[in-house]
Amino acid sequence: MDGRDVVRSMMAVGSAGAAQRLRTMRAAWRRRRVDAAGLPPRGVERARVPGPVQSAEPGPGGGTLQFSRSELRILVTMNGAVFWGWDGAGPEPSYALAGRCPQPDPRAVLEPDKDGGWRVVAERVTIAVSRHGAVEVRTPGGVTLRRDLPPRWWEPVGGGPARWMQRSEVSADARFFGLGGRASGPRLRNGTYRLWNTGPGRPFTAGDDPLHVTMPVQLVVADAATHLVFHDTSWDGAVALREGEEGAGSGHDRAGRCELRMDGGPLRCWVMVGTPARVLLAWASLTGAPALPPAWALGHQHVRRGVGGEREVRRIVAGHQEHGLPLDAVHLGVGHYDEHQVFTVDRSRFPGLPGLAKELRRDGIRLVSIVDPAVRATSGNAVYDGGDALDAFVRDAAGESVQGVARAGEAVYPDFTHARVRKWWGALYAERLAQGFSGFWHDMDEPTSFTAFGESTLPRSARHSLDERGGDHREAHNVYALCMTKAAHEGLRELAPQERPFVLSRSGWAGMQRYGGTSSGAVATGWPGLRVSLSLVMGLGLCGVPYSGPDVGGFGRTPSPELYVRWLQLGSYLPLLRTRASLRAGDGEPWDFGTDTLEHARVALAGRRRLLPYFMTLAHLARRTGAPYVRPLWWSTPGDRVLRDCEDAFLLGDCLLVAPVLDPGADRRAVQLPRGLWYDTATEQPYEGPGQVLVDAPLSRIPVFARAGAVIPVQGEDDRLELEVWAPAPDRTGGGLVVRDRGDGWEEAEAERYTTRWEDRRVVVEREGRDGGHEPSCPVRVRGLAGREVQA
Repeated sequence: MDGRDVVRSMMAVGSAGAAQRLRTMRAAWRRRRVDAAGLPPRGVERARVPGPVQSAEPGPGGGTLQFSRSELRILVTMNGAVFWGWDGAGPEPSYALAGRCPQPDPRAVLEPDKDGGWRVVAERVTIAVSRHGAVEVRTPGGVTLRRDLPPRWWEPVGGGPARWMQRSEVSADARFFGLGGRASGPRLRNGTYRLWNTGPGRPFTAGDDPLHVTMPVQLVVADAATHLVFHDTSWDGAVALREGEEGAGSGHDRAGRCELRMDGGPLRCWVMVGTPARVLLAWASLTGAPALPPAWALGHQHVRRGVGGEREVRRIVAGHQEHGLPLDAVHLGVGHYDEHQVFTVDRSRFPGLPGLAKELRRDGIRLVSIVDPAVRATSGNAVYDGGDALDAFVRDAAGESVQGVARAGEAVYPDFTHARVRKWWGALYAERLAQGFSGFWHDMDEPTSFTAFGESTLPRSARHSLDERGGDHREAHNVYALCMTKAAHEGLRELAPQERPFVLSRSGWAGMQRYGGTSSGAVATGWPGLRVSLSLVMGLGLCGVPYSGPDVGGFGRTPSPELYVRWLQLGSYLPLLRTRASLRAGDGEPWDFGTDTLEHARVALAGRRRLLPYFMTLAHLARRTGAPYVRPLWWSTPGDRVLRDCEDAFLLGDCLLVAPVLDPGADRRAVQLPRGLWYDTATEQPYEGPGQVLVDAPLSRIPVFARAGAVIPVQGEDDRLELEVWAPAPDRTGGGLVVRDRGDGWEEAEAERYTTRWEDRRVVVEREGRDGGHEPSCPVRVRGLAGREVQA
């Protein structure tokens, strides 16, 4: 941090009081002073490259190559993932992995290759290493997907962590995706993307980078195959991407390029190759299955900014009920705490919170509590006293507790990288459960200072346990929120073992999906913010985080009625549907925008409720396969270059294609359809893909298409399960999956597979079984062919 950071901190406070400004300046200079004392200057550095290969030692699943100035370990695991680490780095320890490293594949053997190199041949991929340390990832047919040039390290002569750089090349037709939640995605164009979880401190929009969730996970899609590469280090770094270019008839292609620079940590990575579905399956098996949300978390959730109280909560609920708007959860922000202190209640505003929660639950509405990591550093605060006695808070290099400026004032921060601290913190959620809360929303958990936004509230020299390995905040920063979410998830599993924990985290890192989902943070109100909302959800899904979503309407100002409707229509097809309003009366509720907007909102929310069984099925599929709910149009056909460049529409599972309206004043829009027959769900008009179609998009709805032959579980008017079947194309078959979920708990739900086909000019729908086809056990409605006879 330098003087400019202090100025930014002051600007972030704006017109706040003099005391707050003074605390801001004091905290900024304190971080700078602590880092100056705790982080020695790097001084003179010595550059290093691997040098020529000296020897090879085969081992289970691969082996070890000894170079003159480094060592490379290669491992192919049973799930098809490939690991390699330089300087003897192994796959463990890692905050990204779910448990231990997968078992090696005994069929993969290290063997000599041409020109003095070596290779490891596996079922799905071949890894070739040149005699100077370049690593190539090839398909079984020999096509090169990725070529990592020999890495380079810069080591301080006086000792300390080495910086390193890894340059890579991919095919000229390849497209980059991932790196966490990026406002400029989902396709990552030429540019530099920082790997440092950051709270921007203001509503953000397209081009702002970095944001709350960054992770060194790239999904690279090319004609030959898709591959995911994960560089497993949590240090600060940056990725520079440059897409390739194919020669216009000359035959000279310019390869795509990636340059990764990290400030420290091991140089190690994982690679998975195959179709997008296979790659995400391998990623989930490596980093953990996505958490299964309770059924209510797939409905409509609402958060209102400001303080308010019990009367305000009841007014919000009554407003939704009066206007016929489904509501499943209400989120309470920091205003319900006693002086903003976590795990407390302001009794003056919420004198009977447990009774309110019980009353709302009878109406099918849950309460969700915000939780910040900051703990007000005052004696007499039970959370602070308990943590201080346990030595739970982050300390600096001199052994003093590190304090930052939070919403609660001067605050300390638990070291969630210590198992003992995670267990203590997880037990604190008993107070929240006793107050009647059913879910939890972690905020400011990058961690970001309440005043010095964009900068970590903890100095980089702050000491962390890192699960008894020891280290500082340079390594712990990006995994801080991940470890906090782990603490909450594991604590809730112990406190309420019969219920599925619901934890949203604003920040996170690779592997965060196994503990919960993420909200998109403060997306700026405006049409660019609407596009950013979709970009974030799609990008996170391709990094293995399937449950996420924006706050409908955005931050910073009240949206126009048109923008609000279009945002809500998009949100109704995203995993997390959360609307937001200001505490000011008449500012942000659906009924505040007029009768037309209210009717459009009612239709959108009713449509979401109707699709709840489908969303629940997608949640189970995400848990079992790693496939995101929201998928890019190229998901099943990654070789389709037109679809690879399409960023304004998405697939919801396998059955639906959603084309949100992202521009003001539009009443029609062009939609790029993948191969096959698709039906406009509003008109039942069939369209043949691949190709582009122009369809109506009035303010009352957005274009949604159903794949021919699809079987979609929906909620009928009497809340019973129904099957909506779209007639298959002539001489074709179709099908779909239905997972009947109890709504909560851990009982394994069975997946029912249905097939559709033509038979004597009739559409036949059957449920597959071990002994053949069976009649569906719920009502069936066939759409797409008026006047046709249907047999179910």
